[in-house]
Amino acid sequence: MQLAHVTFVGPPIDDRELLSCLPENLAALLEQINGFIQYHGGLHLRGVCCEPAWHSLRVAWFGKQAFQYLYSGIIRPDDVPFAEDCMGDQFVLREGKVWRLFAETGELESLRIGYGTFLEKAQADPVEFLGMQPLLQFQSDGGQLEPGQLLAGFPPFCLEESSHAVHLAAVPSDERHRFLANLARKLKDVPDGGKLDFELEE
Repeated sequence: MQLAHVTFVGPPIDDRELLSCLPENLAALLEQINGFIQYHGGLHLRGVCCEPAWHSLRVAWFGKQAFQYLYSGIIRPDDVPFAEDCMGDQFVLREGKVWRLFAETGELESLRIGYGTFLEKAQADPVEFLGMQPLLQFQSDGGQLEPGQLLAGFPPFCLEESSHAVHLAAVPSDERHRFLANLARKLKDVPDGGKLDFELEE
């Protein structure tokens, strides 16, 4: 498969123990290219490496802030969090199918496709399939995501106030993951049409 607009390539594999735990088609790709970023942040596919931590599949899967802990009861221990989009939504492999975690709300949805088809769709129509519109807006305003960063939108897109205007900023990916998981936990207890208070920090 031809990968277009690759803007970051992961370091050499140094976690072969984890590689042996992965589905064959994912492991085969990582043997050729140990994870990557496309479209300057549109898609980040993690690698089997110890460093950098933001690129490590082991950290995302089993680390102290692994997604199975951040989204306890939603992400299973055997779900493989292999990739994410520009805003921090996660793509996980579960029983051979790709599922999308809408990180703001904690909703998990099956895409009803396998890993290979997922990559094909991401190459064929990245803007629509990966929801890259916020990234394109950020770039048109002169912004740029560096490797290890994600886009943060305020107010969050899941809130009604986002229909007026959303401020976009580049933030460290681990910071973004924690914020999103905390938001999802808070939203779980808010009824439809309810209010949610935020404390803003510089």
